[in-house]
Amino acid sequence: MNRQTFNKWRNSYQTKSTLAIIVIATILVAVISVVQYWFAFKGIKTDVEKRANEELNVKSLEIHKIMERVQSAADNFVWVVEDNLDNPSEFEHIATNFMKHTPDIVGCGMGFNPQFNPADSLYELYLKKVDDNNFTFNEIGSESHFFLDKEWYVNPVLKNKGCWSEPYYDEAGAGMTLCTYSQPIHDKQGKIVGVLGVDLSLDWLGDVINATHAYESSYNIMISKTGKVMACPEDSMVIKTNININELTGEMKDTSVNSLNKNMMAGKRGQDTIINDDGEKNYVFYSPVEGDAGWSMAVVCSDSDVFGNLRKVGYSLFVVMLIGLSLLTYIMFRTVRGFKKLQAISDEKASIQKELKIASTLQMAMVPKQFPPFPNRDDVDVYGVLKPAKEVGGDLFDFYIRDEKLFFCIGDVSGKGVPAAIVMAMVKVLFRTVTARESKPDVILTIINNVLSQDNESCMFVTCFIGVLDIHSGRMRYSNAGHNAPMLINHVPGWLPCDSNVPIGIMKDWVFTAQETHIDPDTVIFLYTDGLTEAEDVQTNQFGEQRLMEVMRRVKGKPEVIISKVSEEVNSFVGDANQSDDITMLAVLYTKRHKDVKMQKSITFTNEMENIEKLAVFVEETCEAVNFDMETTMQINLAIEEAVVNIINYAYPKNVKGIINVVAQANDNRLKFVISDKGRPFDPTARQEINTNLPIEDRQIGGLGIHLIRKIMDSINYERVDDENILTLRKYFSESTIINSLIPNS
Repeated sequence: MNRQTFNKWRNSYQTKSTLAIIVIATILVAVISVVQYWFAFKGIKTDVEKRANEELNVKSLEIHKIMERVQSAADNFVWVVEDNLDNPSEFEHIATNFMKHTPDIVGCGMGFNPQFNPADSLYELYLKKVDDNNFTFNEIGSESHFFLDKEWYVNPVLKNKGCWSEPYYDEAGAGMTLCTYSQPIHDKQGKIVGVLGVDLSLDWLGDVINATHAYESSYNIMISKTGKVMACPEDSMVIKTNININELTGEMKDTSVNSLNKNMMAGKRGQDTIINDDGEKNYVFYSPVEGDAGWSMAVVCSDSDVFGNLRKVGYSLFVVMLIGLSLLTYIMFRTVRGFKKLQAISDEKASIQKELKIASTLQMAMVPKQFPPFPNRDDVDVYGVLKPAKEVGGDLFDFYIRDEKLFFCIGDVSGKGVPAAIVMAMVKVLFRTVTARESKPDVILTIINNVLSQDNESCMFVTCFIGVLDIHSGRMRYSNAGHNAPMLINHVPGWLPCDSNVPIGIMKDWVFTAQETHIDPDTVIFLYTDGLTEAEDVQTNQFGEQRLMEVMRRVKGKPEVIISKVSEEVNSFVGDANQSDDITMLAVLYTKRHKDVKMQKSITFTNEMENIEKLAVFVEETCEAVNFDMETTMQINLAIEEAVVNIINYAYPKNVKGIINVVAQANDNRLKFVISDKGRPFDPTARQEINTNLPIEDRQIGGLGIHLIRKIMDSINYERVDDENILTLRKYFSESTIINSLIPNS
């Protein structure tokens, strides 16, 4: 083969190689873009379902609370009416007093059957609220206002119990759209002589369900069990026009809305996709409102609102990808034509170095680098460094706070370079994913190990240490997978006792041991990889654990100061020798600070549902003492009630009485509730997120309760101490909150 033929073959080979690289790069970029878009789409879809169902649940509970208050007030008021049947002249006085103490009710009516007052066969009294202090009392029964066949009157008489009416527009009495909760009135012989009805205005429904929305253009709609529209974005559509949901959607082209309407009227929970007449896709999430009224509520979110930004980003990335690929093609062909083989090899090496630099940048971007990481906290401080031996390395560390627990880990992947970096990234992602719902370090290690051990043909493994520090108690649970034992630096530094176990990725289903210790205030937990102690000087002498111990005896201060001092000592020892292994250090300073308790109150009761009422009074008094508003008080009451009901249902065996203790403490910046019981171990914070796609009967019991508690309270923490379940809930004050006075223990 002559030189000309060789050069021709070489150029052809380079051209084909260039084309192959461009095609492969195009495919990879396209695949990565599609995968990223798909994961982003799934994440947004999951998020919209979660947010919509959260909105439905919270607003349903709020509406149900108001309905319960109205029912309870009416049930108590009917006794007063029955006691005064012999003295009808007192009705105005007792009704006025009742209305003043029941702000949710806009009107109160008492209709009597003809036998009660033969002189007036249509005897109906009605008290209407004008404002908070003024009321009008009238006798409104007449031929033009025949109430004996009205739903609010007939149903309680037939059923002999309290009933909610369908929504209607009351012209004779309240003069507004309302629902009535009615109770039969009995005389002393137990005979029904009339019906007491308390009116709940529907004006507040629109305010409640449209107060906040998951997305800007989303809206809510609420219907009765017969399909009457009770609340929607346009007030003119509501009951005064007697519009039905089927009438409202009757002319829509998408007939699947009929099935949606039927499910809502049947009190079912679910979601559906509807195409409006403009061709826009809308996602509808619906669920029944708690209670006996049979109401149902839906959240409607437009597709453009949910996925609009994602599509814009997708289009932008597509354009950037085309530009990038075009530039890549241009550069590659210019390189083939402009350089000889040696220059091409040199350029290829430079390109590889550039890619490794990008990979190194991406890898370092995965390592926490914002320090101090928790500037608003005075009880914990963390600092860490990762210094890879090559462009990319296999060491890792990570940390974050969830439920007032500091989750932290450090690891060392076998091998170096890109393969180790890929495994490092996998471990970090798995650590974040698993710890989002699991708090036991040994279980976390087990799950990560089983994933890495699956089809591990490269036989790469990772030494790893995982710790979970309860910030408020100082209790630290940890588990080790073949990693160096951390050091505890306080008055005298020393190594934390650790079971070695095997590294993760070697043996599937390995049982990692769980260990525990207590961290004293002002203690530093110092974690490192073996690249630190095995750092070598030019004579191949190692830095060693003894030198590390000597450094720790001299150094004091914050984590950053400690790590900086150790780095200086290692660099001084190594000198001009090349770094042979990745060096990673992570230091956690635990500083426990207590603020003076300005208020303390406690209550103890048995695990019986009837004690929930006492608990509610206790919580309301406590919140009132720290000047929380009514809305915040109601939310806190709901959270504490959910937590205690969980204990009643799960902590003690059935028919076994147990004690539940609730202590409320307030200092300058927060109100804390500590709920304790001696029942069987039960950690509500370990529950997975509820799957709202499952039917109600298939969902995990209690998932919604802990979900609501997380949304309402600022922090939640569980510990098992001395055979006691201890659940701590905190709510922080606003700047204007002032504690009224000390409350003694009770």
